[in-house]
Order: sequence, then C-alpha cells, then structure tokens
Amino acid sequence: MTNEEEEKAPFSIAQDFSQSERVLTDKEKEKLEKDKPLGDFKKNKLELEARKNWDLFYKRNSSNFFKDRHWTHREFPELTVENLSKRRHVLLEPGCGCGNAIFPLTEENKDLFVYACDFSQRAVDLVKSNPLYNEERFNAFQCDLTADDLCEKIPVESVDIVLMLFILSAISPQKMEASLNNILKVMKPGGILLFRDYGLYDHAQLRFATGHKIEDNFYVRQDGTRAYYFSLNTTKEIFTSAGYEIVENQYVHKRTVNKKEGVDVPRIFVQGKYKKKVT
Repeated sequence: MTNEEEEKAPFSIAQDFSQSERVLTDKEKEKLEKDKPLGDFKKNKLELEARKNWDLFYKRNSSNFFKDRHWTHREFPELTVENLSKRRHVLLEPGCGCGNAIFPLTEENKDLFVYACDFSQRAVDLVKSNPLYNEERFNAFQCDLTADDLCEKIPVESVDIVLMLFILSAISPQKMEASLNNILKVMKPGGILLFRDYGLYDHAQLRFATGHKIEDNFYVRQDGTRAYYFSLNTTKEIFTSAGYEIVENQYVHKRTVNKKEGVDVPRIFVQGKYKKKVT
C-alpha cells in the first residue's frame, strides 16, 4: 500500500485518544522479532532514490485519486472558520501532496494564505494545476525539508500554523530533527505545528512482509516509498530536541471496518500539537 491508500479507510468507526500503545499478540511479537533490517547498500539506494520514487507515485496517481481531507478542522480546532476568521493567518503545509488538505481549508477560510511544498515536483505541479490555485492565496514550491532552507522561500517567523500530515514518516529518522528545525525557523513565536502520522504497531506496519524492514519501525513499501511508525516517546524526543514545546502528544486508536470485504482492523496514528517557544 502507498501512504495515501493506507490513510483512506473503507469505513472508520469511533476513534479513541490515548497514551497507551497497542498490545501485541505473541504471534505479532514473533513476526516483528524475526524480521531483520535491510543491508546498508539497499538502505542507501532507497535514500538516493527517494525523490524519484515519490515522483513515480504521483505520476501513477492523478489528483482525482486522492480524497480531500475534510477532517482536518474537526481534529484541529485551530483550523476552524471561527478561529481563522479573526485575522489573516499564514499556513505552511510541508509534504502537501496534491493539495487535498489545503484546498478544502482555503475554500472555508477566505483570508487564509498557504505555503505548500513537497519533495516531489510532480506533486507541486498537481497543486498548481488545481482550478482553486491562485497565486494571491498560495505559494507552492518543490523542497527537500532535510536539506533546503525554507527561509529562501518563506520569510523568517511569518507562519502561524504548520499542518504536517503523514510526511515526517517518509523521512529517514536520522534527518527528522533537521527537517523540524528547518520548519521552526519560519514559524512565528507561539506558532503551532499540527501533526498526524502513523503510530507504532499500526495495522499497516504489522502487515509488511519480511524483507521490507529498513530499521526498527521504518519500512519500505512495494513502490519504494518509505514509512516510519512513531511511538509517543519518539515524537516527544524528536520535537523537544528540535526546540518545540509539547502541547499535545497522543495516540489515535481507530478501527477500519468494511463488512462487505470482511475487513476489521485496528489503525493507530500519533496526533500532536507542538508550539514554537516565545522567548
């Protein structure tokens, strides 16, 4: 599965916020323990080909493939019309994909200005080809968060809200902190980063076949894209090390159910809110 396909559920029921990790069965524990990491050559090859693999992903999947993320304002009150209509806000979405989060938000919030960047140039092209794209309200550009300086595209300390959905998991763990440092530079003091990503022992992690494990909790999909599965301790450590103040850091437990297909699986995400400290 690709990350977008994993996120799209046939039918999801009652989510529960919790600090508790999923308890594995003995069979699941055994499977994870037996799976050995890839060798250094394969790991390095995946790192070098990361951009190519995401470009191919977006080449295979047009913007019509993706569902709009209308749930963001329900999960994050900071994105509701009531909170955003009080003044003009600037939002950054790193890893914007084809824009299925930002376009619903800008339709609801007429004063919202969005910076949108993605590792894949094809994704950025999809954003710019959307009929709703208007340079007076959007600035979309290609960017490698781990290497490129966001300050070359975005004024220092100008962003109110960062929306980071299922993107940090695609970055090598060794480069995650550098990416968050890069984002922190363009956030206003007191600005907030809204985060959702894959949680430890999510169903998608446990269904990887042997030979897909890059390192602990980091896997490669069939298409070459990668996914990391976060514990709360990991997100706490990464964000605090990068200089953020933790406002919220919790698991979201859900079940994906499709009676017709006989599907009933547990989904686990990590959801958090992290602020730039006011000095």
